[in-house]
Amino acid sequence: MNLTKFYINGEFTDPSSNETLGIINPATEEEIGIVALGSIEDVDRAVYSARKAFSVSSKLSKTDRLDILKIVRENYKKRFNDLSEAIRLEMGAPIKLAEGAQAATGLGHLKTAIRVLENHEFEYKHGDYIVCEEPIGVCGLITPWNWPINQIVSKVAPAFAAGCTVILKPSEIAPLSAMIIAEIMHESKIPAGMFNLVNGLGNIVGEAMSAHKDIDMMSFTGSTRGGVAVATASAVTVKRVSQELGGKSANIILDDDSFTKSITNGVTHVMSNTGQSCNAPTRMLVPLSRHDEALDIAKNSVENIKVGKPDDINTDLGPLVSITQYNKVQNLIEKGIEEGAQLVSGGKGKPDGFEKGYYVKPTIFGNVSNNMIIAKEEIFGPVLSIIPYDDIEHAVSIANDTVYGLAAYVTGEDQKKCLEVARELRAGQISLNYGSSGPSAPFGGYKQSGNGREKAEWGLDEFLEIKAIMGS
Repeated sequence: MNLTKFYINGEFTDPSSNETLGIINPATEEEIGIVALGSIEDVDRAVYSARKAFSVSSKLSKTDRLDILKIVRENYKKRFNDLSEAIRLEMGAPIKLAEGAQAATGLGHLKTAIRVLENHEFEYKHGDYIVCEEPIGVCGLITPWNWPINQIVSKVAPAFAAGCTVILKPSEIAPLSAMIIAEIMHESKIPAGMFNLVNGLGNIVGEAMSAHKDIDMMSFTGSTRGGVAVATASAVTVKRVSQELGGKSANIILDDDSFTKSITNGVTHVMSNTGQSCNAPTRMLVPLSRHDEALDIAKNSVENIKVGKPDDINTDLGPLVSITQYNKVQNLIEKGIEEGAQLVSGGKGKPDGFEKGYYVKPTIFGNVSNNMIIAKEEIFGPVLSIIPYDDIEHAVSIANDTVYGLAAYVTGEDQKKCLEVARELRAGQISLNYGSSGPSAPFGGYKQSGNGREKAEWGLDEFLEIKAIMGS
């Protein structure tokens, strides 16, 4: 797989240098291709293309923009299997996850962007003045490897709906699916320069984009450390920055007759995508009086999770994305043991029968205190910390005692009680009994989990400037 071209100004073009990086299949540890690494010069070319195209995209009618989104969605459908296969290969997502969630999210975001655009008014009378909502301009998009298509389309679709132009820098670890998106854009014959793709490293391409005087907005999804770097570089030109960063989501399990179900489903949610989701409920809070019971339920639940090769339809949990991620997760599991947490299941090393691939054991710790490193740091692997609480007030206090605030969960039979607890939690998205509204609900975080919101109406707003026209 040769990803040595970028997509700039409606063409697949050669990069300015010959520097490349191997693309590794995390299930086999084998190199399956190479990706070109961009430079400041490549960013400049892409920005020039996007800036020139903005004079066209900003004047597109709502009908024109709807047509673009609809054509892109139809061509996306044609490449659905290719996208699913790319995600399976580049990040090790099990085939049923790659097809059922990973690739499918792109279609959902496009459908939602079409609905939102159809119902949105960009100019309206407010009192004695007129409000105009206009595209912010050239947008730099930096996306991660863990939900590659989800994050690309959740940014590109509303940007197009607003009339913006974009430069995308996907993760260099998982660039295959992003290149298929570029091919979809090319096939859709959108205005040249409206979509540009430059692969590369964050400290080179990402920093150049963030600091660029002709980029009006940066939308970043990734680690909190990466978000700080983007915001710092962007501050020089006072551009808008929208960020979706890390998380350490609490899952408050209420003391009722759905206890077993709540814990079982909670374990499943943590282990999904091999724990590589920023909103995973990795801190499970259980009543102190039922702590040991919770450990037994969690252990029985995790034993039903099948670790396997991504191309096996029965696989629930595939490998981690890279050797770097594997080593990080192993170190944090070791840290949990050193800190005195009770190892309930899993632990260090690879599962039996897996000599190749970045596979880890699905791991559960009990008797965790909220000041332990495994309860504070985002592990980004299939590791669950179970923390006892005295009463609901104590549970809420533990849940909110974190630098993050991306998501939280409340599970129990009493819907009214769940809602009461949810209102006390400081996080951008609260899930009751693991419910989800998909691409229709705003997504983003409090505190060090970022700023701004993605998806639906809130995602569109991020890419718009507000102008007031006053007087007769």
